[in-house]
Amino acid sequence: MKKTASLFKKLLALSEGETVASSKLRGDWVEEMLADGVLQKNAHGRHLGYSAPDAVAFTTYLRSRWGINDLHESIKLLEGEKETSRAVLTQATGDSKFVRQRTMTGFLVNSYTDIQATMHGSPMVIHPEEGTFTYIYDYTAFGIPDDVTIIGVENAENFRHIKRQRSLFQKCSHPLFVSRYPQNGDFLRWLMSISNHYVHFGDFDLAGIHIFLTEFFKHLGSSRSEFLLPDDIYQRLPSGSRERYEVQYDKYGAMQVIDTRLQPLVDAIHREHKGYDQEGYINLDDDIR
Repeated sequence: MKKTASLFKKLLALSEGETVASSKLRGDWVEEMLADGVLQKNAHGRHLGYSAPDAVAFTTYLRSRWGINDLHESIKLLEGEKETSRAVLTQATGDSKFVRQRTMTGFLVNSYTDIQATMHGSPMVIHPEEGTFTYIYDYTAFGIPDDVTIIGVENAENFRHIKRQRSLFQKCSHPLFVSRYPQNGDFLRWLMSISNHYVHFGDFDLAGIHIFLTEFFKHLGSSRSEFLLPDDIYQRLPSGSRERYEVQYDKYGAMQVIDTRLQPLVDAIHREHKGYDQEGYINLDDDIR
């Protein structure tokens, strides 16, 4: 039995004494129900339908054989009208995996200074110990002051070593770093629910710019988002990767640069035929571990 909202509505109709056309109920499970006597065939002229002769026996059978404890609640879960959790799913259907869901929501944050924040209105400080990050699970209840600048970091090594890149963020007020991974959409949903300014820190190549334009800029616009442009990026670009440029060109070479602030960087990338990885900005001489 493939458990869908459409099927469950038919089962609900059967449990309420209605007849359902045989063309709408197919599968070995139907034959099993007929053999067990919880369904019966009804002929109406040339049309054949199914009905449940005993509603109580039918619902009991659904519960014992298929783990369907509550058809009404199951339909709400399948149609997304009811918040899901493994506990709710088990109570309604007997199956904690009845509806596919992500058990881990949220995103990782990091900071090299104290960031005053709240979770469900209670104060908390974001300043992970070196070598650790803070995971924001219930991001809809996570709050930060308006003057905090959110910096999205594409690559894991840069996210790990933000202290070694402090010189890049001197113009950013109270920077809070958020890892782009896992890519589950929660980070963007959180960004769109608040008013803080967003700075994207990614690779300085065509793909990195495309990520910013398509995943963030198109939702936040120029007033709320920008791509981080270090003062020396045009001096560093010639020492970047030609292979990276050539691999990316077919897919991103003709992309529309909807944020005109990035056109000079795109022009330089095409002129040099190079892309520069953001890891190049990690200061290896910094003695911070």
